[in-house]
Amino acid sequence: MTTLSINDMDFGYSKDMPILKGIDLELCNPQLVSIIGPNGAGKTTLIHCLNKLLSPSRGTVLIDGSDVAEFKPKELAKKMGYVPYTSGDSFPLSVVDTVLMGRNPHRKWNTLHDDMIVVEEALEMMDIKDLAMRPFNELSAGQHQRVMLARGLAQEPEVLLLDEPTANLDIRHQMDVIRLLKQQSTLKGILVIMISHDINIAAKYSDNIIMMRDGEIYAVGTPMDVITVENMKSVYNVDADLMVIGGRPHIVIEDYDFTEEDARTLEGSYVISGHS
Repeated sequence: MTTLSINDMDFGYSKDMPILKGIDLELCNPQLVSIIGPNGAGKTTLIHCLNKLLSPSRGTVLIDGSDVAEFKPKELAKKMGYVPYTSGDSFPLSVVDTVLMGRNPHRKWNTLHDDMIVVEEALEMMDIKDLAMRPFNELSAGQHQRVMLARGLAQEPEVLLLDEPTANLDIRHQMDVIRLLKQQSTLKGILVIMISHDINIAAKYSDNIIMMRDGEIYAVGTPMDVITVENMKSVYNVDADLMVIGGRPHIVIEDYDFTEEDARTLEGSYVISGHS
């Protein structure tokens, strides 16, 4: 079992600008964990401190008791994978070659056949086998996202970090991807940690949820523990109704300031503008 431990971790670009404060957390695989919180809460910064893109100002990140800061890049890549929110990659490789890059930490001179089996499985899981020979830099944003997810899965890490993995995906593919991540966490014993702005998707599929506010962990636990009316008000400053569907919380945001009269006014403006 892989254990990821964060011990009294701070991060800031200067002493006067702390971004993360006193992060203490221990997570074990297999499970799917969602990080939620408003913009600026420190979610992406936390992910970047876990995978060495940023160095904590104080504290440590440990995998099975070993300090992440001491890992060489290839060694860390065998343990931890990362799929960013968007990729600046614009290389003219085919999709299959792009996904094959995920195998680099494991590849040896005689392993290409085995690597291609893993790549094909990842393409099939993401439902993009038909794109295998397409140039990566000619894909739509949604196809691009699925290729990057396939590359992350092909890496076969023990910990997989994802920054909004359903960004740019339509509703059906959002559901498919999160179900797949949940399944892979169980079948392959992966600790999947994803940032999500969709609270209801996080609540429906996550084993545990980390709720952040102002650079700190405000709450951590099961969806029923964390997704509460009180926490929504404290963290997001919104009023919400909570329903329980299939044993999972479901949030409906209330907007008392938007009235039926406002809706009729907007509808009237839409018709007057000639778009009826």
